[in-house]
Amino acid sequence: MPIDDQRFRIGLVQMTCSTRPEENLHKAVARIRDAAAQGAQIVCLQELFRSQYFCREENHELFNLAESIPGPSTEAIAKAAKDCGVVVIASLFERRAPGLYHNTAAVLDDEGNLAGIYRKMHIPDDPLYYEKFYFTPGDLGFLNFDTRFGRVGVLVCWDQWYPEGARATALLGANVLFYPTAIGWHPQEKSQYGEAQLDAWRTIQRAHAIANGIYVAAVNRVGFEGSPESGLEFWGNSFVADPFGRVIAQASSDKEEILVTECSTAHSEEVRRNWPFFRDRRIDAYAPLLERWRR
Repeated sequence: MPIDDQRFRIGLVQMTCSTRPEENLHKAVARIRDAAAQGAQIVCLQELFRSQYFCREENHELFNLAESIPGPSTEAIAKAAKDCGVVVIASLFERRAPGLYHNTAAVLDDEGNLAGIYRKMHIPDDPLYYEKFYFTPGDLGFLNFDTRFGRVGVLVCWDQWYPEGARATALLGANVLFYPTAIGWHPQEKSQYGEAQLDAWRTIQRAHAIANGIYVAAVNRVGFEGSPESGLEFWGNSFVADPFGRVIAQASSDKEEILVTECSTAHSEEVRRNWPFFRDRRIDAYAPLLERWRR
């Protein structure tokens, strides 16, 4: 029986961010419209696009950047989604309740409705990435969202280093995994470690594509944020990998760009037929993965 092929086009918006949230929101809405004009049907924005990456420091005043979902940003994005007939994935600083905040991706469908949210599961705490100060770990689990154009899985940034998250999300039937991202080089580390760090970031996500026979789309920000001594140079390089792990769309390291590329469900099934990792999984033997450590 021939493979049923569902094709859809995804768009990734790689952009710089200013210190003015409303300016960033306005730019993101304009970029959504640009991506739609280029044929994108599912558009993904970078992590925490509404502001600069504030987790470079621990500052209680920065909690004022948070907002409810639904809220002003989802309302503006929903209008653009409906006007353009596209699905939008928007990463936001969610104020869930007084003193309770999440790093959350909202999915707006092509009619402007909130299809659902995903709350970032893995929260880092590293120099210039002090996310545990701001975010409570997600409590919704790994999710998929059905859209008119395809079934999508959404994870966020630090989630991209965990094969367990990619697998759990892919097992729900997603056609593509989206990773809104904010990652870059420490100024003091770039010359020695920068190339290896970027290669590791790209490699781990290509591995998710291969291991799950699925498209993976990572969208990062660009630009330098912070002081020369304690800032981050976001390395861009947003990309899409196909189910064979081949990079089929790639952005630069230093420019604002919109990537638009086509995904094919038939291609995913063809790859899985030839590399049947799902068939050969030993689910009876994986209980040790639920333990923190085994000697």
